[in-house]
Formats: sequence, structure tokens, C-alpha cells
Amino acid sequence: MSTQQESKAKPFRRLLLTGAAGNLGRQLRGALAQWADVVRLSDITPLGEAAAHEEHVVLDLADRAGVDALLEGVDAVVHLGGISVDAPFDDLLEANIRGVYNLYAAAQKHGVKRVLFASSNHAIGFHPTTTVIDADAPLRPDSLYGVTKCFGESLSRYYFDRFGLETVCMRIGSSFEVPKNPRMLVTYLSYRDFIELVRCSLFTNRVGHAIVYGVSNNRVAWWDNTKAAFLGYRPQDSSAQFDDLFPVQAPTDEFDDPAQRFQGGAFVVALPQS
Repeated sequence: MSTQQESKAKPFRRLLLTGAAGNLGRQLRGALAQWADVVRLSDITPLGEAAAHEEHVVLDLADRAGVDALLEGVDAVVHLGGISVDAPFDDLLEANIRGVYNLYAAAQKHGVKRVLFASSNHAIGFHPTTTVIDADAPLRPDSLYGVTKCFGESLSRYYFDRFGLETVCMRIGSSFEVPKNPRMLVTYLSYRDFIELVRCSLFTNRVGHAIVYGVSNNRVAWWDNTKAAFLGYRPQDSSAQFDDLFPVQAPTDEFDDPAQRFQGGAFVVALPQS
């Protein structure tokens, strides 16, 4: 290979992005093109026109044979696929439990080196807003959705301990263009910081099994990323630019509301869907 050809080589031969049609998948799609010769995109819905470097697969992650084929030839996975809100258990079972099992089983079979698993702050949503927690805090899911993210974290831990398949569990906060409520001033993750978190999680030499909170550099912090500092993730943005959307008020009786007391917000009071 010539020197010129070597300079154009990208770090990954093929990256897989599941959930590519979702909000964060759409934000990440362009960035992955800089890091891989081929970007394989999957979702349960159509993904539009494929770029020259893209492979599109419309697939239900509950389809075990389909997921097995999806992982063939893949170096690393950014797994955003699945249901991202609370939902009836049967739906969560297929998308967030059976789907994530299928993905890890296929990843191990095909020799995938690393998975970035989109976990959620709702895996620890019943911790109080008056405490700061780190990666070693006990799991305290605030919903059945949160329970499925706890399952994914535990499954990924098993696949690392048993087979050496590395995972970064990204406990994503609230990643939108603009925070939608006062709670999101604390949990806000800008799109730019999300992409940087993915980059750090992909390119750090050895990650083992790591847990990192996906959050920007906001004024108020519930989550301490010290134990994931080796990833090199240094958020550049802050929700402070949106402070005028939700003016600070003196404490009221509303703090008696569990949605105010616990980090999961409204998720802790929503009734489970049958």
C-alpha cells in the first residue's frame, strides 16, 4: 500500500449504527463516515437514500437470524436501537431485551471488538436529586424502560467477563436541541457533546466494561464521571445558555412531588403501561 493510500485509511473497516433513524442516530450518521470505510445503518423503519459509504438494513432487532447477519463483518457497534421511552412490557421485551440479547450474541459470534450501548439515566432514576452519584451507584430504575436498560448493562457486563467483548454503557441524559423542562437543565446533553462521547468511547484503546454518564458541562450536576475519566470525554457545552427558559424559583411544596425529589423526574410517577 502506498503512503498516500495509507493516509486515507480510516480507523474502522465497518461500523454498525442501530437505531439510525432516531433522533440521536440522525445526529451521529454523518460523524461515523469520518471514522469508517463502511457505515452499516439499521432501523425498523426505512432510512432514506444511502450514501456511497453506507449500507442500509431495515430490521426488527427481535429477529435473531436477521441480527446475526447484521453483525457479520462489523468491527464495532453503536447500539441506539430499541424503544427509548416507557412502553408496554411486551413491546419492551421484544425491542430492549430480546433485541439486545440478539445483538450481543451475534457480536460475540462474529468477533466484534466493542459495543457502545445506549443506556439511560432512567436506570438510576430513583436516586434523589440531592445526591451526586458515580458509576458504582446501585441501579435504581424508575420505570420498566429503566429496567430494560439495567438488563442491557448487566448483559454487557456478562459478555465482557465471559468473552472479553468490550462495552461502554452510555447513560444518556436528555439529548435534544433545546431542553424541554427545568429538569433537562441538569440532564442536558448537547448533540456536539454526544458525538464527542461516542468518538471517545470508540477510540480509547482499552475500555473493558465502562459506564459513563452522557451529560454536558451543566451548572448543576447529579452525576460524577470521574471513574470514566480515562475515556477522555470533556464536554464543551452547557445548558446554561438556556437558563432564561426556566427561571430559578424558591423551593415550594412541589418538592413533595416524587418527580421533583428523584432524578428520573416524571418517569418515577408514571403508571406502568400494561
